[in-house]
Amino acid sequence: MKLADDIFGSITQPGPISKIGDVENGGLGNLINLILKVMIIGAGLYALFNLVLAGYAFMSAGDDAKKVAGAWAKIWQTMLGLLFAAGSFVLAAIFGYLLFGDAGALLTPTIPTL
Repeated sequence: MKLADDIFGSITQPGPISKIGDVENGGLGNLINLILKVMIIGAGLYALFNLVLAGYAFMSAGDDAKKVAGAWAKIWQTMLGLLFAAGSFVLAAIFGYLLFGDAGALLTPTIPTL
């Protein structure tokens, strides 16, 4: 066994990856949490961009009823999307509290090790 250790040596984790953590210290849970945060930030930025475009379309619609209805539909759909994005966190906290007794259990996942 010692010979195999000498042949292969040791593998060190790359620097940027070590900021997330290793498998024993919840690295995979941190990575999943980071991905979820980036996706929610992306949804918020997309919603902001969509609202600005819908507001511009509403202002430039003039007396055209179809353009006004289209702009209102875009505003409504954007607000509904934001409601779903925010509501997912509320539901995750409720289900985490009901299933695990901790509201943050699903929001900050940890993967147990043996």
